[in-house]
Amino acid sequence: MLKPLRKLQKLIVKILKTALFLTFALFPILSWAMPGIPAFTVETDAEGSQDYTLTMQILLLMTGLTLLPAALIATTSFLRIVIVLALLRQALGTMQTPSNQVLIGLALFLTLFIMAPVLDKIYNEAVSPYLEEEIQFKEAVERGSKPMHQFMLQQTREDDLGMFAEMADITLSDPQAVPFQVLIPAFMVSELKTAFQIGFMIFIPFLIIDLVVASLLMAMGMMMLSPMIISLPFKLMLFVLIDGWVLVTGTLANSFVVAGGI
Repeated sequence: MLKPLRKLQKLIVKILKTALFLTFALFPILSWAMPGIPAFTVETDAEGSQDYTLTMQILLLMTGLTLLPAALIATTSFLRIVIVLALLRQALGTMQTPSNQVLIGLALFLTLFIMAPVLDKIYNEAVSPYLEEEIQFKEAVERGSKPMHQFMLQQTREDDLGMFAEMADITLSDPQAVPFQVLIPAFMVSELKTAFQIGFMIFIPFLIIDLVVASLLMAMGMMMLSPMIISLPFKLMLFVLIDGWVLVTGTLANSFVVAGGI
């Protein structure tokens, strides 16, 4: 019983270290908060009493933690997944079922599943050598940003990337040299477009059921009865019979291009 818990604990610590490292890599000013600056200093006055003075490291470290959700949304597969799941719930017409907490939790763990090869590569090539003091922080940032840069570039459409590069007045001679300030917005726009395309395909069968039920109720003269009340059980039955959750999550996982496989 303790062995799986220890493995889970090590995995969580590994993910947190990698996520925090990526935040510092994407926002270089926060690198001041990395080891090398004391967390606090102890000053002894003339009377012998001691005062504990916090430094900028705590402030910058807390700022880095608050930017983790933004980095999660802007640089990983989370954005596409959570939008598709929200559109699926709307297509089913189940209002707040599943709840937002359930959808976000499912999207988060699907994101960890999809991003696992990228995070493992970052941890092995950048985070672990840096923590063992084998490389400097600047080199660790360069190593760690490459797998994430490659992942984002593989999901980004050329048209979106070209539009933001033109707006920034940057010539894209080498795709690997695209700066993050151009790649991140292009990646997010591409993810939004892909998410809505998948959502449109999900909506079609449920929309057909709504139209059929509405037409039948109209033909029977039951115009005062809401079609949603009648169509909801049929949509739920169809979704369960085709094993919809497996199909949706499998489609989402396979829609990403990840070097090395998922």
